[in-house]
Amino acid sequence: MSVSMLVVSGCATNANPPAPTEGAIPTNDYVIGAGDTINVIVWRNPEVSMVVPVRPDGKITTPLVEDIVANGKTSTQLARDIEKALAKFIQQPVVTVIVTAFAGPYEEQIRVIGQAAKPQALAYRQGMSLMDVVIAVGGITEFAAGNKANLIRTVDGKQQKLSVRLNDLIKDGDISANVPVRPGDVLVIPQSFF
Repeated sequence: MSVSMLVVSGCATNANPPAPTEGAIPTNDYVIGAGDTINVIVWRNPEVSMVVPVRPDGKITTPLVEDIVANGKTSTQLARDIEKALAKFIQQPVVTVIVTAFAGPYEEQIRVIGQAAKPQALAYRQGMSLMDVVIAVGGITEFAAGNKANLIRTVDGKQQKLSVRLNDLIKDGDISANVPVRPGDVLVIPQSFF
């Protein structure tokens, strides 16, 4: 008896949220940005399927589709746009877009310059620390002045220069030198002068 009451109770409640309006992007969907790498798959058309980078201008180019805007769209929205463009050449194209490398928007990146083993821009992840950044760039070179490195951070429109101690962190294992990083930080690792 209690089981049937549960079923009736479950059926009577409409827990489904209203459908989103057309064009609305749910906040949990990833939005493509410049620097991302995407895989464009056109079903039954491997000759027009390929992996492409999103250029700094936010556009991509694939065979038969030139200069289509990818920046600011979800992978599903971009797939529908590519389908529309391909419809001129392919009958009823079915496109899937998969983001394979995430750079994220520039303001959401950590950039590492100077004497890193692999200087680069990294996508920021919540809770990221200086150690995470150093590991991602392969450490520092033998010529780095690690304890003279700086984090350049913009706070309220003003740049701040924060000293960091990379040698202490990496070579001595001093965990107190491991500081949190923020989106938009630039890690500058200078060269040591002998």
